[in-house]
Amino acid sequence: MFESGHLHLHHLSFPGMPDGQEFSIDVHYEVRRDAQEGQMLHMLMKGDVDGKAFEETFELHRDDAFNFATKISRIAEQHGRHPHFGSVFVDHKDFDAMFADIRRLLDLKPGEPMNLDHLGQDGL
Repeated sequence: MFESGHLHLHHLSFPGMPDGQEFSIDVHYEVRRDAQEGQMLHMLMKGDVDGKAFEETFELHRDDAFNFATKISRIAEQHGRHPHFGSVFVDHKDFDAMFADIRRLLDLKPGEPMNLDHLGQDGL
């Protein structure tokens, strides 16, 4: 379920079905201004994977914010999501809606330059 600034991701598994792991994750995000780095996408991710609760916050530089799905999936993996099951974005329309919202919030335009140092700084 998506609304601007918030996405709820969930997946239920059924006994005897090899359809993945259960998880329920809320991702809240907003744009913050850092005095040195400029606009940053601040994210709070909390929920559970197979019933094990977690909460993490992180930030992505403006020019690196389009990598949010990679960062979210990696954090889910750190908290028990098996990489075999792929991205936590089970429904692509959720990804598309969040991507469009982040582009709007950060006023990102296609073809803008990217600082490759930010990939390492943002843990990507």
